[in-house]
Amino acid sequence: MRDPWLEEKMATTKKFGLTAILGLAVILVGFASKENLFKYTLIFVGALLILPFLVHESLFTVWHWKRRYRGSHSDLWGALLVIETSGWFKIVYWIRHIFPDWRGTGRYSDRMR
Repeated sequence: MRDPWLEEKMATTKKFGLTAILGLAVILVGFASKENLFKYTLIFVGALLILPFLVHESLFTVWHWKRRYRGSHSDLWGALLVIETSGWFKIVYWIRHIFPDWRGTGRYSDRMR
């Protein structure tokens, strides 16, 4: 049985991810442009399209940790997710916790709930 909360967050991640890909394409077109005003406008618009994805993913990792984490290092993960700003620990958290939870494997399997 899939968790509706997690399914909703993953659907939002997919929507923002597609928008971020579009934003990346707009930025690349901006860099390829010769006219300065058009170039900087496209780069700015592309960055605005990517921003919601980055914000959502940063918040999603903290929301997931607060809602689901089942482990002996919960204080450590919480501190790393909130304090660390580069995003590396958030990527590791995605791989170790959010993907297994979404698939229902490991510590997040139905037998554990």
